[in-house]
Amino acid sequence: MRAAPSALDLLLTPLHRWVWVDAHRRARKLLRFAETEADGGRDLARAAELTGDASLRRLYLRHAEDEQRHADLFRRRGRELLAPGARSSRFEANWLAPGERGLDDLRVESESDESLLAFLHLSEKAAAGRFVIYGKVLDVDPVTRAVFARVLEDEAFHMSYTRKQLARLSPRKQGLRLWQARAGRLWKLYLRIAGAIASVLGTLMLGIQYFLLLPVFALLAKRAARREPEGFAKARPPSPLRSQY
Repeated sequence: MRAAPSALDLLLTPLHRWVWVDAHRRARKLLRFAETEADGGRDLARAAELTGDASLRRLYLRHAEDEQRHADLFRRRGRELLAPGARSSRFEANWLAPGERGLDDLRVESESDESLLAFLHLSEKAAAGRFVIYGKVLDVDPVTRAVFARVLEDEAFHMSYTRKQLARLSPRKQGLRLWQARAGRLWKLYLRIAGAIASVLGTLMLGIQYFLLLPVFALLAKRAARREPEGFAKARPPSPLRSQY
């Protein structure tokens, strides 16, 4: 099964090229990819422990080994690109070039083999399509392009085995399983976007309060302080105790 980029990723190819052109940003993204791949490998090893299907257990373990190898490849190349003293923007554009989401914080213990296979298939398919784009835009770095090409060989196998095993375990409901997994991915995408927007709006509101509202209150406090007499103020006469107030 060959990986094909999505229409959106193809449309955003110039932006992907801009994201990857900076060597320092490229290194940080590769190191982040390494963390994601390693985390996905641990989840797949856990899935191998939980499944009662011998064929799936063997495939999950191979998949986990592949993810760990990808993590090593990304980490090694990322460290090579981190030249001492290099300066660049700290902006990583993770929303634009997210790499592989792995199991995307999926609770492996609460998933059936069918739902996990559907999610893995869509995740691997999306990641493989993005890796194809990343390889195309890395004209300035043939070594990193070769890393993505090596990872893509495994991604093609992951896409293929998850689809075949889903068809084996759920021949009549495989379309429904894929639709449910796709809906779950869209919901998590919405949550990520909503969280990013909330973070931006929160930072904006704090900035407005600090630079616009706080100076006004400081000015009013200074004006009130100038009207206060210096020294100790004369005590007020005691009020008659005619009520509790």
